[in-house]
Amino acid sequence: MELWQKSLKELSDLISKKEVKPSEIVESFIKRKEEFEPKIQSYVSDLSEKALEEAKQKDEELSKLEEIPPLFGIPIAIKDNISTKGIKTTCSSKMLENYIPPFDATVIEKLKDAGYIITGKTNMDEFAMGSSTENSAFFVTKNPWDVERVPGGSSGGSASAVGAGIVPASLGSDTGGSIRQPAAFCGVVGLKPTYGRVSRYGLVAFASSLDQIGPITRTVEDSAILLNVISGYDPKDSTSARKEVPDFTKAIGKDIKGLKIGLPEEFFSEGLNPQIKDMVLNVAQQLEKEGAKLVSVSLPTAKYAIEAYYIIAPSEASSNLARFDGVRYGYRAKEYKDLEDMYMKTRDEGFGAEVKRRIMIGTYALSSGYYDAYYLKAQKVRTLIYQEFMKAFEEVDVLLTPTTPDVAFKIGEKSNDPIQMYLSDIFTVSVNMATVPAISVPCGFINNLPVGVQFIAKPFDEETLFTVAYYYERLNDFYRKFPNS
Repeated sequence: MELWQKSLKELSDLISKKEVKPSEIVESFIKRKEEFEPKIQSYVSDLSEKALEEAKQKDEELSKLEEIPPLFGIPIAIKDNISTKGIKTTCSSKMLENYIPPFDATVIEKLKDAGYIITGKTNMDEFAMGSSTENSAFFVTKNPWDVERVPGGSSGGSASAVGAGIVPASLGSDTGGSIRQPAAFCGVVGLKPTYGRVSRYGLVAFASSLDQIGPITRTVEDSAILLNVISGYDPKDSTSARKEVPDFTKAIGKDIKGLKIGLPEEFFSEGLNPQIKDMVLNVAQQLEKEGAKLVSVSLPTAKYAIEAYYIIAPSEASSNLARFDGVRYGYRAKEYKDLEDMYMKTRDEGFGAEVKRRIMIGTYALSSGYYDAYYLKAQKVRTLIYQEFMKAFEEVDVLLTPTTPDVAFKIGEKSNDPIQMYLSDIFTVSVNMATVPAISVPCGFINNLPVGVQFIAKPFDEETLFTVAYYYERLNDFYRKFPNS
């Protein structure tokens, strides 16, 4: 087995034992990247040369270290809406095409303390608005399992890179499924932590009450390792939770006998690919054979999650993106008559079609006379969704659902139908609305295209997620499979 085929945990163990140098690991991933990257285009900023230089410096440091940090010498890719000091952070938008942040996001500071090496900034739907990474202002990222298909979105570049094996792990952001959906499409593990578990400081805001940074990895254990590093209270983020961070890796390998797994009937209704339904129910049966108990539950308001989400998220986006006006930083129109004309032309030329669509929806929903009819009503629906999830968790320990209604769709297939595009997040959006944690794990293939199963837990109970997800993962070998170049 080559180094690029190993998990983050396996690579970390090799470095800890000083059996492998960081530069050897980085070189192995660069070699794999040279094979795959021209076909999938996962990186907006490829930092391979910088990564190799840093790895060689870490080679020298390694011999002197007695205590080795958890991610020392491990290459990791970062979604391009997470601020990286001195490295372009574009949000895959013309608006921020040449923006170089003067500061690191809190998660980046934590990764640096843990010894990671950045391999590049990954492509995404512009300002994280999309489900396919077709909305990037620069180029479309492809699915490593079939380059005619999308990798999902908005963290499509991060998922595609890990899925192709050109990096062992990456960070993404999840507002309505933007980590879990592309993880399912690309055959990897994607975790959306509890809202407030990971600092949002330095994450370019889309919808502030929904956004959350999380890991995309090859294995569940790797996800736990990364969450250990990036979690914790941050005084720079007003939404950061003052919660103790457990060692998530201690949940790995625990037994699931007696664990109650809920199957929400609304997540197995029409619109779901019958093959995916069978595969997810097979996951439930496998876990039942291992001693878990299956319980049927109901989340009746969850069916309204998409409608409520596409009022709340665009409303928050309308407010957050008002700062991009051509005055302080970012793109500015070259020709204009006066200040108002400069604002209008800058925003018209700097934003793509999907971003403009959502700004317009959000501005309309917040406008005088419509706030109560739309935004306030959507927030009431959101409260009901949260209450139903909490009621379900009085009966069960974890919920099991499909991650996506179908496998990855073809590039361009849904570009002209925003509603169909939005529905690809139908099983993930309610999780963000309820602020609870969820993880997507590979559960098989349909015509060589990956399928993901989603586990959902109550707030700040990522440990149960890791226990059941790891247990299921080890019953199969899907995490060992890589696409052919």
